[in-house]
Amino acid sequence: MSTSREQEAEEYLNNHRIIELMKNLTSMLLFYRPDRPKEFLISQLEKLKTSRLHGVESPCLIDESNLDAVFGILDPANRGYISCAQYREAMMTLGIKDFSEYTEDLETDRISRETFKREAKEGLLRGAATSQM
Repeated sequence: MSTSREQEAEEYLNNHRIIELMKNLTSMLLFYRPDRPKEFLISQLEKLKTSRLHGVESPCLIDESNLDAVFGILDPANRGYISCAQYREAMMTLGIKDFSEYTEDLETDRISRETFKREAKEGLLRGAATSQM
């Protein structure tokens, strides 16, 4: 059984999305492997703050070309769509937990490239903007 202090700590971390922030920063460190990691982290935190203050995109590891590549892997026949199951699995694989399962293409079991990229980009940006500065 956790103590009230542990519960407070967990609530604090959840409310401020600290765990997500640390995972994002760690992923960026491992991806870029900068020579000066502390300066890199400071830079990323400054970018997050700027994005929040000025409404610009947050730093993100996955860009539009990466999303095109993921979609291409899921659609090797180049039909222009993937199934809803593929869409859900891709979102989870990309680490996007909060995504729309009720897209306009749901009834036909076809998720278009545009819908996939829009939903993935929005989910990634929400995940990257984890700073509550």
